[in-house]
Amino acid sequence: MNCVYCQLGKTSHLTDARKEYVPTGALVEEVRRLPLFFVDYLTFSGRGEPTLAGNLGDMIRSIKTYRREHVAVITNSSLLHQKDVQDDLAQADFVLAKLDTSNQASFQNVNGGNLDFEKTLQGLLEFRCIFKGKFALQIMLIDDNLDNISGLATITRDLCPDEVQLNTPLRPCAIKPIERPQMQLAKEFFHGQTVVTVWDAPSQAYTPFDEQATVKRHGNFVKTRYGF
Repeated sequence: MNCVYCQLGKTSHLTDARKEYVPTGALVEEVRRLPLFFVDYLTFSGRGEPTLAGNLGDMIRSIKTYRREHVAVITNSSLLHQKDVQDDLAQADFVLAKLDTSNQASFQNVNGGNLDFEKTLQGLLEFRCIFKGKFALQIMLIDDNLDNISGLATITRDLCPDEVQLNTPLRPCAIKPIERPQMQLAKEFFHGQTVVTVWDAPSQAYTPFDEQATVKRHGNFVKTRYGF
């Protein structure tokens, strides 16, 4: 994808080819070095789409061998129509999948690339049918897709997520966030569903284990009270 709100700027290399970017052993070794303390989830996310990793399922299974924390994956949903991707993600305990629009035209304007909206939506529906863990749908709201909110609310009812996360860009990027009153109006379309908005989420102070590595993976943007 080439989302207009990305804090890292434009994607330099668009691809839908799955391959091994990081060997499973190297990842497991890094995770094993983390100190033992209470965290909710070990999460696959960051600089790039996690499901492009052809060994994602193997990495999830391997991490669970050495760590007792739950595993989460944050995905842009672009490859969920593929059976192998569905099988890999099914190994996770919590999947947070993105869907920002409800039609092809808005999909291209907001998320970029040459992806097919209907194929992406069908992948989400298929995955939701097989996934036994916690499932959240993430929606990034900006001025360009606010008129899609009714259609998005209809889609979420079909997907029956455990949680709908309504976001807006709070990290420095080319797009301005929507205002709190707009977010509150948008939230009302999801009546009867469990909804969390970025404006409502409590702020948490934290210190990264390796700030240089965090900047490398997530971009050198300004820290805010909402974190990286």
